[in-house]
Parts: sequence; structure tokens; C-alpha cells
Amino acid sequence: MSVDSKVDYIDRDGFRANVGIVLTGESGKVFLGGRVGGRGWQFPQGGVNRGERIEDALFRELNEEIGLARHDVQVLGSTRGWLRYRLPRQYVRDRCIGQKQRWFLLRLVTDESKLRFDTTAQPEFDRWRWAEYWTPVREVVYFKRRVYVRALHELGGLLFPGGLPPYPQWWPEIERTP
Repeated sequence: MSVDSKVDYIDRDGFRANVGIVLTGESGKVFLGGRVGGRGWQFPQGGVNRGERIEDALFRELNEEIGLARHDVQVLGSTRGWLRYRLPRQYVRDRCIGQKQRWFLLRLVTDESKLRFDTTAQPEFDRWRWAEYWTPVREVVYFKRRVYVRALHELGGLLFPGGLPPYPQWWPEIERTP
């Protein structure tokens, strides 16, 4: 592995390549991780290293963030392309203005007791819960909401072939998010 292989891949437009993970259980609910320090809830996600295959990044992040291995999940599908969001000004860093994410829908095929957050020195999550399908859209930080909506719409047909679950009562407030 070269030194460059641990460097985040940022495209010429300033978007960092990233994988997003929607993990579902038997009930059709989705995994929602509580960020360390009580800073909100989100799906597992993480950067693709320079030269790393997208599938390798998926399984590396799955292990780093929630302690699962490839054999603990079944890949149900992925988004057709990259979904992008811009970072708010205070989070913009050298050459990186946002993230472009490829989202994957996974089904947990092992016991949920295998979920753990101690596989890295700096864990992303310190708690988790199963949530109704649309709940993560409301719980995630505001600037990721539109990507969550797009990912869940695109992946939902794989999980709910008879049609997506109805939108929750609070959905209109999400539609007004900038």
C-alpha cells in the first residue's frame, strides 16, 4: 500500500468521494448511529481513499464505524451514481467544498450483538437504534438532508417493492429545508 492510498480522494470540483450505508434489519427499520458526544444521529458513512475500490471502501467503513464484516451483511443494491452535498462554509477545508456519496443498502444477516464501536481509536458512534425508514431524514444534520431523501427514495424500491412507506406527518418541514 502506498503512502497516497490513505489520502482522501477529492475530485477536481472539490467533492470528497464517500460511501454511505443504509443498514436494515428484519423489520425494514434502518440503523441510525448516535454520533459521539451527543452530536446527532446519522447513517454510517466515510471517505474513499485514493486508489481504493468503492466496494473496498464500503466494507472498510462498515467495519470501522459499526464493527461488521462483509459476511455479516447482504448487499441489496446501491445508488446508480454519486449524490452530492455542499458543506456549510465553516466546514469547508482546503480543496474540499462537499461530499459526493455512493449509497449502499445492506441487510444485517447476523445477530445485532455484533454491532460495536470500538474498532478504531476515534469512534464515530457511541449508541445506535433501529428507526422507521424516513426518520433519519429528520435526525441528520440539515445540510445532509437532501442527499438522505434522494438516497432513501432510490434505495427504497429494493427494500419495499410494493411501494415506499408513507411520509411521516412532519415531512412538509423537511421539504422546506434549504
